[in-house]
Amino acid sequence: MGYNISDANSYLVITGGGIPDIKIVKKAWVWPWQKHSRISISPFDFEIQLQAMTIEKLQFSLPAVFTIGPADDVDSLCRYAKILTGKAANSTKQVTTTGRNHVQDIVKGIIEGETRVIVSSMTMEEIFKEREVFKTAVIRNVQKELDQFGLRIYNANVKELQDTPGSEYFTFLSRKAHEGASNQAKVDVANAMMMGNIGEAEKRGKTRQEISKIDAATAVLETQRKSEKAQADAQLATTQINLDMGINLAKIEANRKAESKDAELQRDVEIQRAQTELEARRATDLVHAKIERESAQQEADAKFYGDSKSADGFFYAQKQKAEASYLATVKGADALVYQQRQEAEASFYRATKEAEAAFVAKQKEAAGITELAKAYEHMSSVLGGPQGLLTYMMLQNNTHEKLAKANAQAINGLQPKITVWNTGENAGASGDAAAPIRNILQSLPPLLSTINEQTGIAPPSWLAKMGGQQDVVKVKGEKMVNGD
Repeated sequence: MGYNISDANSYLVITGGGIPDIKIVKKAWVWPWQKHSRISISPFDFEIQLQAMTIEKLQFSLPAVFTIGPADDVDSLCRYAKILTGKAANSTKQVTTTGRNHVQDIVKGIIEGETRVIVSSMTMEEIFKEREVFKTAVIRNVQKELDQFGLRIYNANVKELQDTPGSEYFTFLSRKAHEGASNQAKVDVANAMMMGNIGEAEKRGKTRQEISKIDAATAVLETQRKSEKAQADAQLATTQINLDMGINLAKIEANRKAESKDAELQRDVEIQRAQTELEARRATDLVHAKIERESAQQEADAKFYGDSKSADGFFYAQKQKAEASYLATVKGADALVYQQRQEAEASFYRATKEAEAAFVAKQKEAAGITELAKAYEHMSSVLGGPQGLLTYMMLQNNTHEKLAKANAQAINGLQPKITVWNTGENAGASGDAAAPIRNILQSLPPLLSTINEQTGIAPPSWLAKMGGQQDVVKVKGEKMVNGD
């Protein structure tokens, strides 16, 4: 007897007198007719190394760490105290609050079973891409099983997937990703170098173009300055000539030769003017020639630069085209293999269904023929035998009319000529020409009666009707008796 208090991370479990089942409390009086124990709700960690197989039959190792402990509510604690505390089923020792070896074994078995079920329904790609979904599904399914033990999953950590002994799937997958990243880096470096070379060449071309423009502008300015200087020199010379002309005029006036001198001076002025214009034109032509030479040089440089870039672009385009053709060929081959596989499966499925349909059709046809034969057998018994059935079917199908029509068409238009030779007692008599035909018709009833008696075959009703005892035959509307 005593007043017992549990720790912060544990509860008291009391059983005995006055308690119908068990009692979960933090503190209570325990009487001599009662028994108590302590259960800890501290979660515990344990690692598992699970060997699983995906839906693709790929084996891998799945290391994981789970943090599990009793749920902190009365119902869960009751289930935990009843099922998992005390002595283990295969042990004779009392389980302490810190051991929990049998609890770990139970939880490990549940986790391994549920995880294998989930992994077996997923592909390796889904496990990689949907890691959080996979983790959530494992926790959800395992938690459903742990609820019956009063346990709760506090945390679950799924580590990186690993290869099983003898398997190198993840090794090759990692190598593939590394090689892909390395090749992409090489492509990026090559693209960067190509863009750098293109930019450098463009800058060099623009520099040369600007230098050419500056040189051309400088040449134009030099030509303009020379032209201005020539004009100034011409003006100076003209002024000097004018002064000389004045002096000469004075002398001409003095020497009475003003008119002749004036004419000569005018002629000199014209010559000087022509020379000035000639020099100006020469300077202009020189400037144009220099400009054309520099323009031609720039055009040649531009053409060389364009040809060089065209060659580089053609080489790059051919390289890209070759790579694209190779990729298209590989993808086309894969698509062709997949298409042929699908077509083969579709052909096999179609042939199977057609064979089943043909088999069912043959069964139905055989059943129909069987039922038709039974119907014919029943009709034969009703109509008095096979002969009655045959007569009914001929009437049903209008066989007699068809035969009569065929016979009429066969003799239509023949226009026969009948010659009768009478060699009997009335030979030579011309009074009864139909007597031979009448004799033939009179011989038919005994003949048909004999055939009916010996073979049981009766003539059709449209030709003759057999009597019961008197062998009376009705032929073409006339009643005749045998022997008449």
